[in-house]
This record gives sequence, structure tokens and C-alpha cells, in this order.
Amino acid sequence: MDIVLITAVIASLFVVIGAAEPLAARLRLPYSVILAVLGILIGSGAIFFLRTDLTDALNPVAEAILKFPIRSNVFLYVFLPTLLFQATLGMNLRRMLDDWVPIMVLAILAVILATFSVGYALSWASPLPLAACLLIGAIVSTTDPSAVVSIFRSISAPRRLSRIIEGESLLNDAAAIALFGLFMGFVMLGIPDPKLGDAIAQFPVLIMGGALAGWLAARIAVWIMSLFSAHELALTSVSVALPYLAYIGSEQIIGASGVIAVVAAGLTLNLTGPGRLPPHAWVNLREVWDLLAHWAGALIFILAALLIPRLLADVRIEDFALIGVVILAAFAARVVILFGLLPFLTFLRVSPAVERPYRTAILWGGLRGAVTLALALAVTESLRVPVEVKRLVGILATGFTLFTLLVQGTTLRSVIGWLGLDRLSPIDEAMSRQVVAVALQTVREDVARTTEDYALTHDVVRSEAKVFGDRLETAVKTAEDSEDILDRDRITLGLIALAGFERDTILNRVHERTISARMAEKTLLDADRLIEGARSDGRAGYQRAARRSIAYGRAFRAAGLLHSKLRLSAPLVRLTADRFELLLSQRLTLRDLGSFIEGRIRRIHGRRVAGLLSNMLSRRIELVETALDGLRLQYPGYAEELERRFIKRTTLRFEEREYEAMREDGLIGAEVYTTLMHDLTRRRATAEGRPPLDFAVKRFELIKQFPPFADLDAKSVRRLGRALKTRYVNAGSIILRKDGALKHVFFIASGAVELEIAGQISRLGRADMFGQVSILMKNAPRSEVRAIAPTTLLVLDVAQFQILLNKIPALRSAVRASAEKRGIDPDALLEDFSTEH
Repeated sequence: MDIVLITAVIASLFVVIGAAEPLAARLRLPYSVILAVLGILIGSGAIFFLRTDLTDALNPVAEAILKFPIRSNVFLYVFLPTLLFQATLGMNLRRMLDDWVPIMVLAILAVILATFSVGYALSWASPLPLAACLLIGAIVSTTDPSAVVSIFRSISAPRRLSRIIEGESLLNDAAAIALFGLFMGFVMLGIPDPKLGDAIAQFPVLIMGGALAGWLAARIAVWIMSLFSAHELALTSVSVALPYLAYIGSEQIIGASGVIAVVAAGLTLNLTGPGRLPPHAWVNLREVWDLLAHWAGALIFILAALLIPRLLADVRIEDFALIGVVILAAFAARVVILFGLLPFLTFLRVSPAVERPYRTAILWGGLRGAVTLALALAVTESLRVPVEVKRLVGILATGFTLFTLLVQGTTLRSVIGWLGLDRLSPIDEAMSRQVVAVALQTVREDVARTTEDYALTHDVVRSEAKVFGDRLETAVKTAEDSEDILDRDRITLGLIALAGFERDTILNRVHERTISARMAEKTLLDADRLIEGARSDGRAGYQRAARRSIAYGRAFRAAGLLHSKLRLSAPLVRLTADRFELLLSQRLTLRDLGSFIEGRIRRIHGRRVAGLLSNMLSRRIELVETALDGLRLQYPGYAEELERRFIKRTTLRFEEREYEAMREDGLIGAEVYTTLMHDLTRRRATAEGRPPLDFAVKRFELIKQFPPFADLDAKSVRRLGRALKTRYVNAGSIILRKDGALKHVFFIASGAVELEIAGQISRLGRADMFGQVSILMKNAPRSEVRAIAPTTLLVLDVAQFQILLNKIPALRSAVRASAEKRGIDPDALLEDFSTEH
């Protein structure tokens, strides 16, 4: 085909793509549905003009369209890696982990069940061999997220629903295409009835091999990109090469799933890229991939739609019955998963609950699209597949795709409306009123300044001010006096607004580079959890999310075990350094929230709500400071190094801002500006590096914090330091149980604990000790000790404690003081000890 005609067709398709988006918005239909309809019309029109005798003028154009070199390899090797890779880069992976069980169930189990459900149903209803039927099942089991997500975003559907749909659609592409490759091999080899054991045995190899290949390719790419960190175009170029090399390498070299390799590569870059690449470079890279994916998604859809008239050219009456079988079997499999397995997993507390309206929307939102058509095209192109199999694969896959697009796609918005997912909840409605009131008050202040600056006509200002004032008064009264807003709802609304402002503050800090890219994703995730926690469970949900943001997570505990059991310190060093930086970033952000409470929230929700929020903010700051103090005690000087790094980065940001302002004002030229920015970039690269953490436990400095040991000589401190062990406990952890054997005495280096003895509760803090009374006193009541804050403990075993008690008078004095504090006779306590020893 002439290159000129190919170029003309592609350029014309871009015009169609550009026109499709506003048309979809006007018709309130999914963008992909409009693309599919336009593609079908173009393809049908080309066939019509070739066969009609009305005119021959359009025959060259029709031939160019029908003979356009559309091959399945173009879809699978050019467009599909782009779509999958961009989807992984745009995912909030850590947020999706909250719903990983339903996502994995829908992406893997639902695909497998749909494949076998459709396959066995077709095997019963058609003369096709089982292998061919299972192949069709794999082709139609992959869903297309673009149409559904576009609808959800246009009507402000719950974000959790969008996350589940996106996660499912991304991963089920990988699972379905892996199954497609498996059963395609059976069909081409002429194996009519494959053994399920053979299929199941090959599936993990495809998955694991692809995942390993993608991870390795991404790690190499990130290493190369980190070498080019000062050159944004080089970073973007390497990222463009990554998915294609991962796909081809996995498919052609390893023999594993290329789709899985692309997904693994994208997920790896998503997790590691923000911490290794400059923030602005990462943002620009994401924007480039968004544009590439938009073009790829539109082209793959419209090109696939051009094929639909040809794929349906040989359709017969009985084929419509088989299309119905495919539709019913696919729906039945999805119903079993959504309304059977997921509720059962929720009952077993394995999966978070997915509400019934969500499950219904997911069921009806399982649209099929370009990937299904591309896989069907790959079958029709194969010379090793029987002709009747190729005909039915093309017809059934195309018919099912058209049903989902033209029936489900056009009615999905109505179904979502019927389910009530397009309506704001009462608390969101109330929140919208608060937003209007706050916004109008701010607008009034800004307009007042503007009219004063420009000396506008007094009568005009007064008349407009009256109109605006009436509107503002109505908005504020509606926000304050709305009967459907209870006091607890006002607190919830205030917390949502506070968490939203915290998120905006973090974004500004990241833009100004006062919060590093390494911490940006974690702090933003914590802010999102605060918003959703407040939205779903009010004050309790907000506080739970706040505690979680500073808690020692499972990764930290696992790293601690590696350090203590196997002496592998690298993971714990990295996580501890991350915790230092995270706490400093949180403290930096939290100190900006007080003015927002007083300036915005108090005006709408009143003094009482603002006071409650201020108290909650103070407690959050106290928790962060406590956790930071514990780390400072353990690693003195490291927090100061991070603060020094923060000051350097802030200084560089201000310096950059000044250079930009001077250039915009024409005070310096492009040459001078470029030279200054090169020097600033060099100094910034030095300042971005995080100082190394000396992980040697600073027990000597901790020991000196305790009054009983403050006057010990250096030799005694070293001996005591070797005897003491360090233990970190999270808030809520049980340190001692009433029925547990007591083998240690504990000294609190930082944090706080709560003791319950005979129904009486007392609290101990920094520099206190516990456990000594039960060791020294006969028949002492046993206590339960629980950490009420992240706590660092120094632990001494019983034998060492008894030796030190005889040698260190200050320790005996401390024991007496602690006994008196708890109402125990210190002389009787020490007398019991002397009697035994």
C-alpha cells in the first residue's frame, strides 16, 4: 500500500479521534463507544462504496481503508504495551492495596471462571472442540476499563469503585492474554481436548517468568535513568523503550507472558521511580505517557472497529444463538464471583466489604473492547487454525463485544443513576454547601481588594456588593442552619476539609521540594486515608488513619526480625531513615494546619468544632513529636542532619524562584539564566542526597538519659550498654501480660505505657521503669503493661538487674522512688530482695 495513502488514513483517523471526544460529551456516551460506532460506520461505508454502482469516485479511499495494514501484531506489540504501561504508572498502588483481595479475585479468579464457563457452555452448544471453546472464553473474558472509568469520573462516582474497576481491568488483561496464549497453542497443535492439569501447570510459568522479566527490566531502566537524572528527555526516552523491551524479551527470549512483563515493569517503575528521579522529571514523564496512551487507546479502538464489518461478513442465523450462550455464560460467571464469592470472603473477614450497588455496577460495567477484538483478529490471521474455528471466533468475539458496548455501554450511566451512585451522600451534600460558603467569603475579600485597587465607581460597587452580599448571606445561613447536619457531621465535614487542606499543603511542599519525592507518595497516601477515614467513620476513622500514619507497619516488623535474627540490617536502616524523614515531613505539614482551622473552618462550623479540631491536631503533633523524640534518642544527630538538608533544599528553591523572576522581568538573559540554573542543578543534586544513617544502637546516650545511671563512669556505662537490649513497640502493643513469666526489667527511653494492677490504671513515661516490683517483691500483684504511644524500651534481664541493684546506689534510689510513686513501702520491697539474696 502506498505510504502516502497510509499517512493520509492515519491523519484522517486522528481527526476522527479529535472529533469523537466532544461528540461523546455531547451525547453523554462513553468515548470508546463513540469510537467503536464511528469505526463501524467508516468500515461499513467503505464496503458500501466499493460494492455500489452509484459512484466510483470514492473507490480509492474505500480501498485504502479496507486494505489498511491492520494486523494483530500491531495491536499486541505496539498499542497494548503502551496502554498497560501507562495504566500502571497512573495507579495509586498503595491505595489499591486496601482492596487488593476483590481486585485479585476479579482479575484472576473471575477471568479463569469466565474462560471455563464460556468454554464449556460453547462446547455443549456448538460442534467446536473444547480447546477452541476455551480459546473463545479466554478472548471474551478481558474487560476494557476506559469506557467505564470515563463514565465514573464524569458523574463523580465513588473513587473506590473506580479503583476496583481500574485494578481489575489492568490485571485481567494479563491473565486473559496468558490464557489466550495457552489455549491458542492447543488449537494450533490440533489438541481438541486439553487436559486441565496441563493448562494449570503452564499458567504459573507464564506468570512468574513474565513478572521476573518485567521486574528485572525495570530495575535496569531505573538504574540507567538515575544516571541521566539531569536530562529529562533522556529519562522519558528510556521509559518509552522499557515496556516494549520487557514485552519482546519476555515473549521471544524467555517464552513467558509479555503482558505480565509490561505490568510488572510498570508497577516497579511506579514504586521506585518517584524516589530515584527528580520530581519535575517524574511529572513530565507521566504527562508524556498519558498522551501516548490516549492516542494508543483511541487508535486501537477505531482500527479494531474498522474490522467489525469484515469479521461479521459470514454471520449465520444460528450464530446469534451462540452469541447468546457466550453472553449468558460470561454473565453467570461474573455473578458467581460478585454475589457469591466476594460476600463469602467478606464473611470470612478475608476481604473488605464491597457494597451491593458497587457489585452491581461492576457487573454491568464489564465492557469488552479493543483487546478482545485484537485477540480475535490474531486467531483469524493464523494459518494453523481451522477455517470454521476462525469464523466462529471472529463472529462470537465481535458479537459479544458489540453487545457490551452498545447495550451495556449506552445504559451504564442509567444503571449507575438507578443504583444511586451518581448522587452525593448527605454528608457530601452538606460539604458542598460548606465549600460554597467558604469560597464566597474568600471571593468577597478578594473583590473588595480589587475594587479598592482599581478605584471603581462607588454606585456600581455598591449595587454589585448588595447582590453578592445577599448570595453570601444565603450560602452561609444554609451552611450553618441546615437541619440535616448534626454536630458530629459538622466535625466530620471539618475533618474532611482539614485533611483535604493537608493534602494540598503536601502537594505544595513537594512542588517547592521541601518534601522529597521519596516521601511524597507516602504522605499523600496518608492524607487520602485521613480523608476517606473521616468520610466513612467520622472522628474515629480520622484518628485511626492518623495513628496508622506513624505506626510501625508490617514491613518495619519484618525488617526488625531480619536484623535481630539474621543480622541483615539494610532493610531496617532504610525503613528507619524513611521513618525519620516521614515524621519530619509530617511535622512540617501539621504545623501549617492550625491557621486553616482558625481561618476557614471556624467561620463555617463555629468555635466549638474548630476547638475540637485544634485539640485533635495538637494530639497528632504530640504523637509525631513523641515518635520523633524516640528516634532522636536512638540516633542522635540524624534528625538535625535531615533538618539541615531541608534548609538547604528550601534555600535552593527560593534561589531558583528569584532567577525565574529576574528572567521573566528581563533583568537577565537566557544565557545567564541557563548558566545559573546549571550551577543550581549541580548543588541541588548534592543537597537531594539523604545523609547515611549510622545504625549502631546508641545505647550509651540512652543510658545517660536515666537519672539512676547519670553519674556512672564510662566503664560502667559500657558494661551496662552491653547488657541492655533495645526494643521498639507500637501503640497498643502488649508488653507484659498478667499471666506471663516476668524475665526482664524495662526502662522507658521514649514514649509512654499504661499499667493495670488490680483494676487500678497508671501511666509511666520517659525515664520511668517497670517490672522491678514484681521481681523484687514477694506475692506482688501481677500487672499488664500496654504501650499507649510508639515506645522505645531498654530491656535488662533479671540476673543483670539484681547484680546492678547491689552495685549502683542510684538504681536502688530509683527503685525506692518508683515504689513510693505506686504506694508500696520501699523498705519492705528492698527487704524482700535482701532476704532472697
